[in-house]
Amino acid sequence: MSAPAAPVAQLQDVSLQYGKTCALKAVSLEIPAQCMVGLIGPDGVGKSSLLALIAGARKIHSGQIEVLGGDMVSRAHRRQVCPHIAYMPQGLGKNLYPTLSVIENLDFFARLFGQGEAERKTRIAELLRSTGLSEFGERPAGKLSGGMKQKLGLCCALIHDPDLLILDEPTTGVDPLSRNQFWELIERIRRQRPQMSVLVATAYMEEAERFDHLLAIDDGAVLATGSPAELLQRTQCTSLEEAFIALMPEAKRQDHKQLVIPPRPAGEQEIAIEARDLSMRFGDFVAVDHVGFRIERGEIFGFLGSNGCGKTTTMKMLTGLLPASEGQALLFGQVVNARDMATRKRVGYMSQSFSLYAELSVRQNLVLHAQLFHVPATEIAGRVTAMAERFSLGSVMEQLPERLPLGIRQRLSLAVAVIHKPEILILDEPTSGVDPIARDVFWQMMLDLSRNDGVTIFISTHFMNEALRCDRISLMHAGKVLDSDTPKALMAKRGLPTLEATFIAYLQDAVGEKAQQPAPEAAAPAAQTNTLKRKRFSLLRLFSYTRREALELRRDPIRGSMALLGSLLLLFIIGYGISLDVENLTYAVLDRDQTTTSQAYALNLAGSRYFIEQAPLRDYDELDRRMRSGEISLAVEIPANFGRDLKRGGVPQIGMWLDGAMPMRAETIKGYVMGLHAGYLQELARKDSASTRSSLPTLEVRYRYNPDVESLNAMVPAVIPLLLMLIPAMLTALGVVREKELGSIINLYVTPVTRLEFLLGKQLPYIALGMLNFVLLVIAAVWVFDVPLKGSLLALLTGGLLYISCATAMGLLMSTFTRSQIAAVFGTAIVTLIPAIQFSGLIYPVASLEGFGALVGQIYPTSHFLIISRGVFSKALGFTELYSYFMALLITIPVLLALCTSLLKKQEA
Repeated sequence: MSAPAAPVAQLQDVSLQYGKTCALKAVSLEIPAQCMVGLIGPDGVGKSSLLALIAGARKIHSGQIEVLGGDMVSRAHRRQVCPHIAYMPQGLGKNLYPTLSVIENLDFFARLFGQGEAERKTRIAELLRSTGLSEFGERPAGKLSGGMKQKLGLCCALIHDPDLLILDEPTTGVDPLSRNQFWELIERIRRQRPQMSVLVATAYMEEAERFDHLLAIDDGAVLATGSPAELLQRTQCTSLEEAFIALMPEAKRQDHKQLVIPPRPAGEQEIAIEARDLSMRFGDFVAVDHVGFRIERGEIFGFLGSNGCGKTTTMKMLTGLLPASEGQALLFGQVVNARDMATRKRVGYMSQSFSLYAELSVRQNLVLHAQLFHVPATEIAGRVTAMAERFSLGSVMEQLPERLPLGIRQRLSLAVAVIHKPEILILDEPTSGVDPIARDVFWQMMLDLSRNDGVTIFISTHFMNEALRCDRISLMHAGKVLDSDTPKALMAKRGLPTLEATFIAYLQDAVGEKAQQPAPEAAAPAAQTNTLKRKRFSLLRLFSYTRREALELRRDPIRGSMALLGSLLLLFIIGYGISLDVENLTYAVLDRDQTTTSQAYALNLAGSRYFIEQAPLRDYDELDRRMRSGEISLAVEIPANFGRDLKRGGVPQIGMWLDGAMPMRAETIKGYVMGLHAGYLQELARKDSASTRSSLPTLEVRYRYNPDVESLNAMVPAVIPLLLMLIPAMLTALGVVREKELGSIINLYVTPVTRLEFLLGKQLPYIALGMLNFVLLVIAAVWVFDVPLKGSLLALLTGGLLYISCATAMGLLMSTFTRSQIAAVFGTAIVTLIPAIQFSGLIYPVASLEGFGALVGQIYPTSHFLIISRGVFSKALGFTELYSYFMALLITIPVLLALCTSLLKKQEA
C-alpha cells in the first residue's frame, strides 16, 4: 500500500488585512494532494484571498504558506513552482483577452510557458478538441458565451500541465448545461492526469457535492474540513447548505429558522406585469428575442438563467429604464412609459449591483429615496422608522453602507426599493454572494411583502434552490424564454427529479443535440514544459507580450488611430494654429496735419508687409470704437503741424495706440513700429542736404540659421519633441493600466514572465508606433510646413528612437503606480507636458533656469532631444556635434526601465 501523498499546500497562522478589513484570520490547514478540494462559503469571506495567496498572486502579510514543498515567501521558490501552478481567477474570462481569438489566447499562454511552435500547436489542438472548442478557434474571446469563456480559461490554465490547478468560482453566472459540461471536462482531465491536485472555490452547494474534500469558510476563518459525507454526518443534515448553516457560529445562526413557503391565496388575480413579444437589440446583437409572460398580483415570479441571457435587459424594459426595440411592456394593463411618474411610483427596483450612495448614511439613503418618489414630507419620518423596524436596520441607521456586511446592505437595498410602497418589486439577483442565513432572512422579507401586502415580486436568479421557492419561474437562454410554469410542473414535464436537470434538458433542446455529446477523450499532451530548464530571461516570453499588444492595437480602431495619427494631428493644429509671427496687422491713421510730410510718414507704414491700412480715423471716439471691436490693432496719431515742426528742426511727437489685450503681441507690434519709425528718420536724414555726407557707422543685424526669422521654422522642430513625449508615453501607460482594470494583470503574477520581460514586451509596440509617428511628423515638417532639414537624417532618426524609448519608459513608470486609465491619462499628461514646456528649453533656455527648474532641465529627456531636433533641422548638425546629447538619452533609458522594474510588483499587495 503506497504512502499518502504529501499535502499540496500547508498554511500556518495565515492572516490578511485590507486596510481595516481582516480578510483571513490566523488560518491553519493542510490541503490534500491529488484530489479535488472545494472552498465553500458566501462572497467576501476570504475564499479568493486564500486562493490568491496559495497561487502566489498575492503577497503574504503574516503566517507561513508552503505550496508544492516550498515556502511561498521565497521569491526563488515562487519562480521555481510557477510553471507547476495554474490559476484561473474569479470572473468570466478575466484572464483572457477579448479581442484575441481562442487560438491566439492559447498561443499567448503557451509562449509564456516557453513552449516551442510544434509543442504549442499539438497542445492547443488537443485542448480544443477535448473541450469542444475546435470549431470556435478563430472566434474572439469576447464573443464567446459564458460557458465557452470558462472552458477557454481552463484551457489557458492547463496549457502547461500544472501539478496544482486553482479555480476561483469558475462556474458563477454560467448556465447549468455549461456548468455540467465544465465539471465533466475537469473529471476527464483528472483521469488523464491523476497526479494533478485541484483547488476550487464555489458558491454553489450542489457543485460542492462533487468534490473529494471541502473547506467551509466564513468571515475569514475555517469552520470545518472534510469530505461532503463527513460534513453531513457531523452536522446531521441532509444538504450541504443546511450543513454550512449548522457550522456557522452560534451568534449568526441563533435566530435562524427553517424557511417555510406559504401557499398563495386561491383564485385568479389581476395581471400585474405582462410582456408581449418584448425584444431588445443593441446594433446587430439581439439581447432579448420576443419574450412573453404574465405575472399575477402578489406572485413571486422567478427569472432563471445565466449571466448575459437577457434577464437584466428584460427587467429594465419592464421598469421603463430601457425602451424596447419591439413589443410592449405593461404594468397593471398600462403600457410602460418612462415619463409617466404615476406608473413608476407603483414599481420598486433593486439592481444587480449595490447602487445606493456610499457617502450617505443608511438613514439619509432612505430619506433621499422617499423624496425622489415624492413621498409627502409629513410621512417620510414615519416611513423611515417603519423600514428600519421591518428590515432590522435600527442599529445601523447612522452608519455608511460600505461599512455594512453584504447581507445588511441587501436588506437596505430592499428597504429603499419599497419605501414608497410599490405594488410591484423587481429584484435583479438580490441574494448573489450572501450567506445562506442572510439569504433566508431576505426571502422571509419577500414572502411577507408578497403574502401579506400583495406585492408582486419579479426576481432573477441563477441559484436552483432559490428558484424552487418561487411560485412560478421562467427559464431563459440566449434572450429567449424556454418555458414558464411552477418548478414542480416543469420537472414533471421532463420527468426529472431536480430543477437543475430539468433546466439542462431544456438547454440541450435549445442548443441542439450536439451539445449533449461529450467531447472525445483526448490523450493528455506529453508534459514537456515542466522539464524545460527555467530561463531567467526569455525573448519568447517578452515577444509574446509584444505580439499580443500589437494584435490588440490592430483590432482597436480608436487606440490604433490615436497611436498612429494623434501626434500628426496635433502637429497640424499647433503648426497652423500657433505662430509667433505677427503679420497683416490692421491699422488706421488719425492725421491731424494733412500735409505731404504726414502723408509720406503714413505711406512708410503702408509699404510694410507687416501692416494693412484701414480707413482713416476722424477722432478719438472712432479710434476707441474700432479698437474695441478688433477692427484695428494699431492706431497712428500724427499731430497738427507735424511737417512744419519737423522741417524747423523740432521734435514732433507721434502717438502710437496699441491693443494691449495680448501683451506679447503688443510688444512685437511695438518693435515693428519702432523699426519703421527709425527707418523713416534715417531716410529723412539722408535726403536732408544740410546733413553731413560723411560715412556714419551703422548697425546691420543679420540672422543665421533662420534668416527670415520665421517662427514656423523654429516652432515645428520644437513641437515634434513635445508631441513625441506626450502621445507615446500616454499610450504606453494606458496599455499597462488597462490590464489592471480588466484584471488580466493577474497573468503577470501567476506565469513565469518576469517584470522586465513584461515591461519591454508592452513597450516595444509603442516604440514602433512612435517611430512611425516620428517619420510622419518629419515628412509633414519638410513637405507640408516647408521647414528645411539641413543636417543628418540618420542622426535625427537615431535621436528619435532613443527619445521615444525614453518617452515610452516614462509611460511605463506612470503605469506602475496608477490603477485607472483616467488617472494614467492625467498623470502622464502632467509629468510629460509641464517639464517639456517649462524646463526643457522650449520657451526659456535651460541655461537661464535656476534651482529645481535647472535640475529638471538638465536631466529631462526633452531638453536633450530638443537640441538634437533644432540642431539637425536648422544648424546642419550631425552625430559628432550632438554626441553628448545622444549619450544622455542612451543613459536615461536603462535608468527609467530599472526604476519601472523595481516599482512594478510581481504580486498584488
